Amino acid sequence: MRRSLAIILALSVVGLGAVACKPHKRTFGEKVQDTLDPPKGEAERAGRAIDRATDGK
Repeated sequence: MRRSLAIILALSVVGLGAVACKPHKRTFGEKVQDTLDPPKGEAERAGRAIDRATDGK
């Protein structure tokens, strides 16, 4: 019971963080990067999205 409550709480915190993010408009450079070197799978696509959302370079 405690484990399921902890999982639900953790998922709700992560979900609220994802909902709070505003959509990111891709710049010209990001569009070129995605065209010349497209993400190779879901993990890389998610990584790029996180980097762009947090301005990580």
